[in-house]
Amino acid sequence: MDKQRLTLTALTLLPLVVACGSETAGSDSVGSDTGGSQLSVTGVHWTVDSLTVDGKKSEQAPDGAYLEITEDGKVNGNYGCNGFGSTATVEGDSITFGNAQSTEMACDDVPATFEESLRGTLADKELKAEVADGKLTLTSKAGDKVVLSEEKPAQLYGTKWRITSLVDKKTSQPLASDAADKAWFSIDKKDGTLSGSLGCNQITAKATVRDGQITLGTPGTTRRMCDGSLMDTERSLLELFKGEVDYKIDHRTITLTSENDKGFSAVAAK
Repeated sequence: MDKQRLTLTALTLLPLVVACGSETAGSDSVGSDTGGSQLSVTGVHWTVDSLTVDGKKSEQAPDGAYLEITEDGKVNGNYGCNGFGSTATVEGDSITFGNAQSTEMACDDVPATFEESLRGTLADKELKAEVADGKLTLTSKAGDKVVLSEEKPAQLYGTKWRITSLVDKKTSQPLASDAADKAWFSIDKKDGTLSGSLGCNQITAKATVRDGQITLGTPGTTRRMCDGSLMDTERSLLELFKGEVDYKIDHRTITLTSENDKGFSAVAAK
C-alpha cells in the first residue's frame, strides 16, 4: 500500500519539570510534595501496553506504539503506525501534551481505530500520571487510560534483528511482503560471526565490530531456489552483507549503511 509521509514541522520546546515524591510503596505520582526518589518519566522509552476508552480495554497494542519525553519537554512517539512529535508540561501529578504533529500513513496491520483512540486520549488537556514497578499509567478526567512499560534499548550482540526496510541515501523502502518477517540477522560476540536469513536462504559471515563499523567476511549462503520477487530482495541484501558497513542503534532499531549510502534498517525481535 502506498504510504504518504508528512514532514514534522518544527516544534517549540517547553520546559519539563518532574518533581520528587512518592506515595505508597512501589508506587509514585509525578510531582507529589512528600520526600522520595525522583521519578524516571523523562529519558525513558515507554511502550504502550494497553488502552482503555469508555470503559472498554483495547486489544493488545501494536508493537510500534511508544512514547518518549526528553528532559527539555520534547515528545517523540508512535501511535502504532504513524510517528508523532509534541511537547509536554508536568504540573504536580499531571502531564499536559501540546498539539501533536504526525505522519499520515496507512498500515494494514494496525487498526485505524486504535491510533485514533490513542491520539485522542493523549490529546486530553490533563492526564494524571502514576509510575509503579516500571509502568507509567496516564488517566484522563473521563477515566480513559493508557498503560505503558519501560523498555530497555536493544544490544548489538545476541539480538535477533528483523530486517524491515531497504535504505538508499535518505529514502527507505519496506521489504517486499513475501520477505517481511523472514529476513533477519544476529551477531555472536564470542564467535565473531553474523548469521541469519535473507528471506529464503540462510547466511553466515565473519564479523568484526569496531568504532561504529562492522567488517564482514565473505558470506556463505544456502542455495535454495525462491520465488522471483524474494530472490530480488535476497540479492539486494546479500550485497549489503559484504565488506565494511557503518551501524547505528536507536533504541531498538539498527541501521546498517555501506559506503555508497545503501543499507537496511532492522528492529529487535521481541
